[in-house]
Amino acid sequence: MDRDIKRANLKNIAVVLNEPRYPENIGAAARCCKNMGIDRLVCVKPRLLDKEKMLKMATHESAELIENLEVFDSLKECLEKFNMVIGTTARTGRQRRPTDTPRSIAKDIVRISQENKVALLFGSEKFGLTNDDLKLCHRLVTIPTAEFSSINLAQSVMILCYEIFVATSSIKTPCPKIASVKELEGMYEHLKEACLAIGFINPENPDYWMNNIRRLFARIELRSKEVRVIRGFCRQILWAVKNKPTRKEN
Repeated sequence: MDRDIKRANLKNIAVVLNEPRYPENIGAAARCCKNMGIDRLVCVKPRLLDKEKMLKMATHESAELIENLEVFDSLKECLEKFNMVIGTTARTGRQRRPTDTPRSIAKDIVRISQENKVALLFGSEKFGLTNDDLKLCHRLVTIPTAEFSSINLAQSVMILCYEIFVATSSIKTPCPKIASVKELEGMYEHLKEACLAIGFINPENPDYWMNNIRRLFARIELRSKEVRVIRGFCRQILWAVKNKPTRKEN
């Protein structure tokens, strides 16, 4: 059977700006999105929403993205309906999760976006994405640079969106609908509770140990049914611990 050559389903892709500091950067990001065919722009806890400044940088052609701008107070709430979150980070190292480049991840996004909602997540201009923000990401991207690695927010948006726009992938079977961020976060909380109950992770720093579990499942692309199976397993563990018979003394 011949494989189907596809491009990304741009209707399923959104650019999410977490805590952007400058309205001009929001407007410039909107222009980049429009250039690359992405019609959904989301902001989380923006420092300042000056519509005039945003529209000036967005230009007339992408003004609709500013008019339809979605704004959230919580990153977790913003992402909960997405099936895949691609986080961007400039910080790499042995203690941090491995990263892709925009070009290497673009083909995967082509495959995943056919049936799933994808968020391209960018951090604030000053701090980037925190470790807590990165926990919500399935994959991480670093944009390669020469010695000077500081890239403007809108430039980062353009580079990643461009690579997705031009990418093609040979798809024999499209990626099925995978679990949402909301479903996964519920599963991780359930797993943490079960792991603590049986003494599998250190209670003094459970999130450190949970990060390894998150990395494992992030590579698997779990479906909703599989998430329900894992949560059922957790419920059974917690029930068994709670109802463990006590030894009778002689």
